[in-house]
Amino acid sequence: MDATTLGAILAFAGVVSGSVVAFIGKRGETANLLTDQVQEERDGLVKRLAEKDVHIAALEQQRHDYLVKITQLEIEIIRLGGTPPP
Repeated sequence: MDATTLGAILAFAGVVSGSVVAFIGKRGETANLLTDQVQEERDGLVKRLAEKDVHIAALEQQRHDYLVKITQLEIEIIRLGGTPPP
């Protein structure tokens, strides 16, 4: 085998290995992009969940306030001689 043939074989091997490395690198880049998108979506959902928790806490406080007011009104009904509703 002469030097020209050996050079051509080595050049071909270099091109093939370069292509394999580029392919693997592109797959890794795609995986990183997908991971970043999933993390961004997760962060947005965590933020929305926190906002919903705040809203639920406000509604629970409002319910508590209404129950206190209802109890006060029932006591007032009894004080005035009436019968509170069941």
